[in-house]
Amino acid sequence: MSSKKRVAAVAITIAALTAGSVGVASAHDEAGKGVAKTTILADLVKAGTITQAQADAIAKKFDEFKAKMDANKSANKAAHEAHRAEVEALVASTLGIDAATIKSRLAAGETLGAIAGAKKPALISALVALETKEIDARVAAGTLTAAQATTIKANLTDRITKMVDSIKGPKNGKDHMGHKGMGKGPRH
Repeated sequence: MSSKKRVAAVAITIAALTAGSVGVASAHDEAGKGVAKTTILADLVKAGTITQAQADAIAKKFDEFKAKMDANKSANKAAHEAHRAEVEALVASTLGIDAATIKSRLAAGETLGAIAGAKKPALISALVALETKEIDARVAAGTLTAAQATTIKANLTDRITKMVDSIKGPKNGKDHMGHKGMGKGPRH
């Protein structure tokens, strides 16, 4: 077997073994994942399956991949929080009620539609416009096809109306102003 093929086979084996050993170490224990990777690589070097240089290269690639995934997770969290803040500000300004009051009323079991009262149609229109803008931005960015956007937009007013009329309440000590899951389209 050629050296490149052996390294590829070893990398795949390590990925499979690491994934399996993560459960042993602890599914959420970062130190456990690192220990498992290090142990497996050391065992492969000791057995003569790979060289220390190959083990170091594999470890480096795993570390680079983890860093990239962590950066993506942070960016996604920041984008989610920014979207949430934008929706909260839109709801508060459309209704003319401060966000703290809205959150407290939602936590008490009121729907966003009930809080909006006569301004409910304006709120729904504002939320549909915001989501439409975000869908169009995703199409422009290439993360959503025009056909997917059309499908999402076809149900957007109905989905937002249902969201506005549903009781959300507190979730993990925080209220989500009734907009959990908005702007992402259907989940596949």
